[in-house]
Amino acid sequence: MPHDFDTHFARRESDSVKWNLYGADVLPLWIAEADFKPPQAVTDALAARVAHGIFGYTAAIGHASAPGAGWELPAIGEVIVERMRRLYDWDITTDDLVYLPGVVAGFNVACRSVGQIGDAVLMHAPCYGPIAKAPDNQGRQSQFALLREGIDASGLRTYRHDDDAFGAAMDAQTRLFLLCNPHNPTGRAFDRAELTAMANRCIANGVVICSDEIHCELMLDDATHIPIATLSPQIAQQTITLMSPSKTFNIPGLGFCVAIIQNPVLRAQYVAAMQGLVASPQIFGYTGALAAYQHGDEWLREVLEYYQANREYAIGFIRQYMPQLIPNRAEATYLLWIDCRQANLPTNPKEMFLSHAKVALGDGSAFGAAGDGYIRLTFATQRSVLQQALEAMYVALQPYS
Repeated sequence: MPHDFDTHFARRESDSVKWNLYGADVLPLWIAEADFKPPQAVTDALAARVAHGIFGYTAAIGHASAPGAGWELPAIGEVIVERMRRLYDWDITTDDLVYLPGVVAGFNVACRSVGQIGDAVLMHAPCYGPIAKAPDNQGRQSQFALLREGIDASGLRTYRHDDDAFGAAMDAQTRLFLLCNPHNPTGRAFDRAELTAMANRCIANGVVICSDEIHCELMLDDATHIPIATLSPQIAQQTITLMSPSKTFNIPGLGFCVAIIQNPVLRAQYVAAMQGLVASPQIFGYTGALAAYQHGDEWLREVLEYYQANREYAIGFIRQYMPQLIPNRAEATYLLWIDCRQANLPTNPKEMFLSHAKVALGDGSAFGAAGDGYIRLTFATQRSVLQQALEAMYVALQPYS
């Protein structure tokens, strides 16, 4: 039975950060979170846990706090191993898995576990804000390699990995590369040649890769996700891969992430860096993740079709009514990255649309200097909400046409 993604659910009374950060008259398209209920199997599994009525500690094999006696939730690891094999032809074992409450914690642990205080961490620019902050959080230096901007044949913004810029940004102090693939905010799904170029640079310079692949199952059209660790056994031995069902199935509030680390020495360093700081996911995280992975694929197929239609609707509307804005066509994620630099706006575009359109968008400046003059629009919402927001943005732009 087709799922209903058009019904709007009131969320202002649900302790929603997305819907409550701004006033009741503002439409929120600013945070990477969908406005859809997750697969019914997730809700049912959580309801069954609530009905049980006892919410004690839990842990999965592989977490730093797990006793290792064999009783800890083996099913989640087996499901993840099977999913990696089915989706990416990637052979891993449950021993390779380390569980965390979220991807942000995951790449901060990577910064803490690789190298020493004062070493450098390399990232692409523009850069997802929490990734950009992670090196400083852990006493590391930040290095940035600009993605190469372009315009495609239809006039849409494009981005590609620039290997020359990447090589120039890397130096003797670089110990870690924080990769975001698919890329936030541009929605780029890096291809095999790009990933190979990144990996080869890291291998040649002894740089560990931590790959944030939280959006890996939100692939649009015919785009294919390639985990960088699957490129070769050598690269796998030098890579920490972070995945989570939170974006895929819209369950970020449950708190579940898995780090896949096939090198046992690197994995031991990572687990050691977690001690006393990073807690295990707890019972609702494991319960929701397991149900989503086991029973959510049909829901996922349908929501991806809805995302694609929303993306095309948004791009079409912008091209027709707001041609001074240049969007990208995201290959993955549910994020539209929009260049407002040609619109001659009197102020930061995020602030202008918030004040004059009552639409909250992601501030491009939050993604570093490479995001100045941009906004990020989350199109994972009901079509009616997206339409209302775009129409309000159009009206707000009229004085600057």
